[in-house]
Amino acid sequence: MITEQKIKELEQKAEAIRETIIEMLVAAGSGHTAGPLGMADIFAAFYFYILKHDPHNPAWAERDRLILSNGHITPVRYAAMAHAGYFSVAECLTLRKFGSRLQGHPEREKLPGVETTSGPLGTGLGQAAGYAYGARMDARAGSAQANFRVYCFMSDGEQDAGNTWETAMFAGANKLSNLTAVIDRNNIQINGMTEDVMPLDDLRAKYEAFNWHVIEIDGHNMNAIISAVEQAKAIYEKPTLILAHTIPGKGVKEIEFDYKWHGKAPNKEEAQKFLNELRTMKGKIQSEHE
Repeated sequence: MITEQKIKELEQKAEAIRETIIEMLVAAGSGHTAGPLGMADIFAAFYFYILKHDPHNPAWAERDRLILSNGHITPVRYAAMAHAGYFSVAECLTLRKFGSRLQGHPEREKLPGVETTSGPLGTGLGQAAGYAYGARMDARAGSAQANFRVYCFMSDGEQDAGNTWETAMFAGANKLSNLTAVIDRNNIQINGMTEDVMPLDDLRAKYEAFNWHVIEIDGHNMNAIISAVEQAKAIYEKPTLILAHTIPGKGVKEIEFDYKWHGKAPNKEEAQKFLNELRTMKGKIQSEHE
């Protein structure tokens, strides 16, 4: 069972990731703010507790695969990877720069530890299901290197894409219990609130209809995130969807739930204000656990 001390460490990692996100976005002068801030807790939980991975050996055959379908939130992945030791935190400041390994959407051949190149929304779940299906075939053939799990992070807005649902049917029909998807249910997309642009609910019922096990959680609760993943590992012959309710822009009150910050980066003045707020929150987390 996870200790209170470990929960504190993960919460502090999430706040450090949020700070790095702001620093890299203001250095880049462009990029997405709301989604990365909202997913920081989940990325901290995965990179510092859940995933089987090795920053010093990114190609380790038995590593878990983390597919980021909504590649536009990649600042949070880069920040998490940097803090985990894949590369220096200082390199995060090269985000979106010409020649940088840290492009606006992740590129598999540029950065070790990134499993797929992502950009077109709706494709990640299919890639993840292919990984999971292939791993199952290898395991049945006796390969010891097929003992890994596949995770796919998706946005709620990309549920508008039809190929997501083709894969949902495929994964359910093939009982891919080694596949766990996480939907960032933050209710915003680039041109408005999801329920105004294209109503999505009831997402739980839709995935359950395709033979998925669905768990709904508060995407900012470390215990809930970890418990959901542990539960997914125990589900027999069904893929699992973790429907994570998150706050876009989490940690910066003035931009929380504001869809205008979906694809907008802060200027220097805004960034300093945001960083001050985030650092205050980190201090509160520290004092709450003392």
